[in-house]
Amino acid sequence: MILFGDHIRPGITSMIQRLRNLSVRQIVMLTGDSFENAQNIAQQIGIADFESDLLPEEKVMTVKRLKETYKNIIMVGDGINDAPALAAATVGVAMGARGTGISAEAADMVLLVDDVTRVADALEIGQRTLSIAKQSIYIGLGASFVFMIIASLGFIPPTIGALLQELFDVAVILNALRAR
Repeated sequence: MILFGDHIRPGITSMIQRLRNLSVRQIVMLTGDSFENAQNIAQQIGIADFESDLLPEEKVMTVKRLKETYKNIIMVGDGINDAPALAAATVGVAMGARGTGISAEAADMVLLVDDVTRVADALEIGQRTLSIAKQSIYIGLGASFVFMIIASLGFIPPTIGALLQELFDVAVILNALRAR
Protein backbone atom coordinates (compact mmCIF):
# COMPACT_ATOMS: atom_id res chain seq x y z
CA MET A 1 0.00 0.00 0.00
CA ILE A 2 1.24 3.47 -0.87
CA LEU A 3 -0.33 6.39 0.94
CA PHE A 4 0.14 9.97 -0.25
CA GLY A 5 -0.60 12.98 1.89
CA ASP A 6 -0.24 16.72 1.76
CA HIS A 7 2.26 18.46 3.97
CA ILE A 8 1.37 21.69 5.67
CA ARG A 9 3.36 24.63 4.35
CA PRO A 10 5.44 26.43 6.96
CA GLY A 11 3.77 29.46 8.49
CA ILE A 12 0.18 28.50 7.61
CA THR A 13 -1.02 28.31 11.21
CA SER A 14 0.44 31.72 12.07
CA MET A 15 -1.03 33.14 8.83
CA ILE A 16 -4.50 31.91 9.85
CA GLN A 17 -4.09 33.70 13.18
CA ARG A 18 -2.89 36.89 11.44
CA LEU A 19 -5.93 36.81 9.14
CA ARG A 20 -8.19 36.56 12.18
CA ASN A 21 -6.32 39.48 13.78
CA LEU A 22 -6.93 41.45 10.56
CA SER A 23 -10.69 40.99 11.09
CA VAL A 24 -11.24 38.23 8.54
CA ARG A 25 -14.59 36.87 9.73
CA GLN A 26 -14.56 33.44 8.16
CA ILE A 27 -11.87 31.22 6.67
CA VAL A 28 -13.06 28.34 4.53
CA MET A 29 -10.87 25.74 2.84
CA LEU A 30 -12.22 24.56 -0.53
CA THR A 31 -10.56 21.49 -1.95
CA GLY A 32 -10.99 18.70 -4.41
CA ASP A 33 -9.30 16.36 -1.94
CA SER A 34 -11.15 13.66 -0.06
CA PHE A 35 -13.08 14.45 3.10
CA GLU A 36 -10.59 12.61 5.33
CA ASN A 37 -7.57 14.44 3.91
CA ALA A 38 -9.32 17.83 4.03
CA GLN A 39 -10.47 17.24 7.60
CA ASN A 40 -6.95 16.28 8.67
CA ILE A 41 -5.41 19.41 7.13
CA ALA A 42 -8.16 21.69 8.46
CA GLN A 43 -7.64 20.37 11.99
CA GLN A 44 -3.88 20.82 11.77
CA ILE A 45 -4.08 24.45 10.70
CA GLY A 46 -7.06 25.45 12.85
CA ILE A 47 -9.78 25.92 10.25
CA ALA A 48 -13.25 24.84 11.32
CA ASP A 49 -14.96 25.29 7.94
CA PHE A 50 -13.95 23.27 4.92
CA GLU A 51 -15.55 21.69 1.91
CA SER A 52 -14.04 18.68 0.20
CA ASP A 53 -14.46 16.57 -2.95
CA LEU A 54 -15.27 19.76 -4.90
CA LEU A 55 -15.20 20.08 -8.65
CA PRO A 56 -14.25 23.50 -10.11
CA GLU A 57 -17.89 24.50 -10.66
CA GLU A 58 -18.72 23.54 -7.06
CA LYS A 59 -15.96 25.85 -5.84
CA VAL A 60 -17.55 28.66 -7.88
CA MET A 61 -20.98 27.93 -6.39
CA THR A 62 -19.49 27.99 -2.89
CA VAL A 63 -17.75 31.33 -3.55
CA LYS A 64 -21.02 32.79 -4.89
CA ARG A 65 -22.92 31.48 -1.87
CA LEU A 66 -20.38 33.07 0.48
CA LYS A 67 -20.68 36.37 -1.44
CA GLU A 68 -24.37 36.46 -0.48
CA THR A 69 -23.35 36.52 3.20
CA TYR A 70 -20.09 38.46 3.11
CA LYS A 71 -19.36 41.64 1.17
CA ASN A 72 -15.82 40.74 0.17
CA ILE A 73 -14.46 37.29 -0.62
CA ILE A 74 -10.78 36.56 -1.16
CA MET A 75 -10.06 33.30 -2.94
CA VAL A 76 -6.52 31.92 -2.99
CA GLY A 77 -5.64 29.18 -5.45
CA ASP A 78 -2.86 27.77 -7.57
CA GLY A 79 -4.29 25.41 -10.13
CA ILE A 80 -6.48 25.13 -13.18
CA ASN A 81 -9.28 23.85 -10.97
CA ASP A 82 -9.17 27.08 -8.95
CA ALA A 83 -9.34 29.50 -11.90
CA PRO A 84 -13.16 29.78 -12.12
CA ALA A 85 -13.47 30.37 -8.36
CA LEU A 86 -10.67 32.95 -8.48
CA ALA A 87 -12.62 34.84 -11.13
CA ALA A 88 -15.85 34.61 -9.11
CA ALA A 89 -14.33 36.00 -5.91
CA THR A 90 -14.19 39.69 -5.06
CA VAL A 91 -10.41 39.35 -5.12
CA GLY A 92 -8.74 36.29 -6.60
CA VAL A 93 -5.16 35.59 -5.53
CA ALA A 94 -3.11 33.16 -7.61
CA MET A 95 0.09 31.54 -6.50
CA GLY A 96 2.49 32.49 -9.30
CA ALA A 97 5.62 30.44 -8.66
CA ARG A 98 4.04 26.99 -8.98
CA GLY A 99 0.58 28.00 -10.13
CA THR A 100 -0.72 27.69 -13.64
CA GLY A 101 -1.01 30.45 -16.20
CA ILE A 102 -4.77 30.10 -16.32
CA SER A 103 -5.13 30.69 -12.58
CA ALA A 104 -2.90 33.76 -12.90
CA GLU A 105 -5.08 35.04 -15.76
CA ALA A 106 -8.28 34.54 -13.75
CA ALA A 107 -6.91 36.18 -10.60
CA ASP A 108 -6.83 39.83 -9.65
CA MET A 109 -3.49 39.46 -7.92
CA VAL A 110 -0.59 37.04 -8.43
CA LEU A 111 1.91 36.23 -5.72
CA LEU A 112 5.24 35.85 -7.47
CA VAL A 113 6.66 33.75 -4.65
CA ASP A 114 5.33 30.38 -3.63
CA ASP A 115 4.43 31.56 -0.14
CA VAL A 116 0.73 31.65 0.68
CA THR A 117 1.49 33.48 3.94
CA ARG A 118 2.04 36.60 1.82
CA VAL A 119 -1.75 36.82 1.50
CA ALA A 120 -1.86 38.15 5.07
CA ASP A 121 0.87 40.67 4.16
CA ALA A 122 -1.14 41.84 1.15
CA LEU A 123 -4.31 42.19 3.22
CA GLU A 124 -2.45 44.15 5.89
CA ILE A 125 -0.91 46.48 3.28
CA GLY A 126 -4.32 46.97 1.65
CA GLN A 127 -6.04 47.81 4.93
CA ARG A 128 -3.29 50.28 5.90
CA THR A 129 -3.36 51.93 2.47
CA LEU A 130 -7.15 52.29 2.56
CA SER A 131 -6.98 53.78 6.04
CA ILE A 132 -4.41 56.38 4.94
CA ALA A 133 -6.43 57.21 1.82
CA LYS A 134 -9.62 57.74 3.84
CA GLN A 135 -7.72 59.83 6.36
CA SER A 136 -6.34 62.04 3.59
CA ILE A 137 -9.76 62.47 1.99
CA TYR A 138 -11.52 63.35 5.23
CA ILE A 139 -8.83 65.75 6.38
CA GLY A 140 -8.44 67.38 2.96
CA LEU A 141 -12.13 67.80 2.29
CA GLY A 142 -12.93 68.72 5.87
CA ALA A 143 -10.29 71.44 6.10
CA SER A 144 -11.20 72.79 2.65
CA PHE A 145 -14.88 72.93 3.59
CA VAL A 146 -14.20 74.74 6.87
CA PHE A 147 -11.93 77.30 5.24
CA MET A 148 -14.37 77.81 2.34
CA ILE A 149 -17.04 78.75 4.85
CA ILE A 150 -14.65 81.12 6.61
CA ALA A 151 -13.62 82.61 3.24
CA SER A 152 -17.25 83.01 2.13
CA LEU A 153 -17.88 85.10 5.25
CA GLY A 154 -15.07 87.43 4.13
CA PHE A 155 -12.49 86.54 6.77
CA ILE A 156 -9.95 85.13 4.29
CA PRO A 157 -8.98 86.95 1.10
CA PRO A 158 -9.11 84.87 -2.13
CA THR A 159 -5.33 84.79 -2.58
CA ILE A 160 -4.79 83.52 0.95
CA GLY A 161 -7.60 80.99 0.42
CA ALA A 162 -5.93 79.70 -2.74
CA LEU A 163 -2.60 79.44 -0.90
CA LEU A 164 -4.26 77.56 1.97
CA GLN A 165 -5.86 75.16 -0.52
CA GLU A 166 -2.44 74.41 -2.02
CA LEU A 167 -1.04 73.80 1.46
CA PHE A 168 -3.88 71.35 2.18
CA ASP A 169 -3.17 69.56 -1.11
CA VAL A 170 0.53 69.22 -0.25
CA ALA A 171 -0.30 68.00 3.27
CA VAL A 172 -2.70 65.38 1.87
CA ILE A 173 -0.11 64.20 -0.68
CA LEU A 174 2.57 63.95 2.03
CA ASN A 175 0.18 61.99 4.20
CA ALA A 176 -0.59 59.63 1.29
CA LEU A 177 3.13 58.97 0.83
CA ARG A 178 3.09 57.17 4.19
CA ALA A 179 1.38 54.29 2.40
CA ARG A 180 4.66 53.52 0.63
